[in-house]
Amino acid sequence: MFSERLASVKPSPSMAAKAKVDALRAQGRKVIDFTIGEPDFDTAAHIIEGGINALKSGHTRYTASAGTPALRAAIARKLERENQLSFRAEEIVVGCGAKHIIYNAFAASLNDGDEVIVPAPFWVSYPDMVALQAAKPVIVPCTESSGFKLKAAELAAAITPRTRWLILNTPNNPSGAVYTREELAAICEVLRAHPQVWLMTDEIYEHFVYNGARHVSPLSVAPDLRERTLLVNGLSKAYAFTGWRIGYGAGPLELIKRINLLLTQSTTCASAMSQEAAVVALDGPQDCVAEAAQLFAKRCDRVMQLIGQIPGLSCVRPDGAFYTFVNVQGLLGQITPEGRELASDVDVMEYFIMQAQVAVIDGTSYGCPGYLRISFATSMDEIENGFAAIAKAVAACRPAMGTIHA
Repeated sequence: MFSERLASVKPSPSMAAKAKVDALRAQGRKVIDFTIGEPDFDTAAHIIEGGINALKSGHTRYTASAGTPALRAAIARKLERENQLSFRAEEIVVGCGAKHIIYNAFAASLNDGDEVIVPAPFWVSYPDMVALQAAKPVIVPCTESSGFKLKAAELAAAITPRTRWLILNTPNNPSGAVYTREELAAICEVLRAHPQVWLMTDEIYEHFVYNGARHVSPLSVAPDLRERTLLVNGLSKAYAFTGWRIGYGAGPLELIKRINLLLTQSTTCASAMSQEAAVVALDGPQDCVAEAAQLFAKRCDRVMQLIGQIPGLSCVRPDGAFYTFVNVQGLLGQITPEGRELASDVDVMEYFIMQAQVAVIDGTSYGCPGYLRISFATSMDEIENGFAAIAKAVAACRPAMGTIHA
């Protein structure tokens, strides 16, 4: 009766974490939420006004499945202005979020048994979206010592005749890793030797980079790979636009046509009102984006300070996005006040929400056990209170009997 493919797919861990927070709050518990993957502030007023004006102007009907001509032209201008990439409107497709584009790109290109290389830590949905196409996600672990980044040699070793895509997320969710131009060049050199492998670049966090890091689109490093590269982006993060649901892909015309074909038989089109507001966002003042980046940079600094004050926690400083990927291996083996051993990052996650009433997401869900993803897309007060509660919970633990400390 039901699709066998669903047996290999799990619910989104980030959505599951949000549901748990909502359930605890419904019970009257005060929970500090560090799971959120969206800005905690409202969409800028001029963009909201653009949406209101769209409704008043009659933008309440179906649009072209690939997106309105106005929005695709605005995206083309954005890519030229900010990324120095030239795309025609027909090489751009608009969806209900970047996630929607990624899913449909896989659906349009993968066959049973095909392989997609997914560096870990990865955004939780990549492997499951691949599995839903009866294809195989090939997970390549990227260690903390390498800054959680894929190395060219690791990529070369993972490629087989069945490899169809490499998906590269920079800045990265959950680690905050940002690939340099030199690192991207080395990866692209490997891809040149394997013409059957396409490159999908998820650049949704491009505007949030810190510590002197700079976002570089892989396509600007290797323009010769244009005919097998799909650039994926959207407005959700940069413009606090998550609920409006607008993402886009830019790539080879034949792939864009096939993604559009799927849209015609599924969602039909993205919201007309949201598309008009997106034009306002992309073509209008960009102060709101710069202010958000500055705010996240300050929060990142403070979060790193607070992590450094808690025994058992450590963290590679993120260069982008709005997450810290915290190493909790120093807590494993500790015994909670209830007598339970913290044997894994999942145990630590559950202990923090029950003991400290602070919600985080386990690193296992991102393909990297022993870590927790902690979002700083929340207020400074919540950050201070949350880490104070975590510090208290950690202090309440004790070493297991027989543990020897140097």
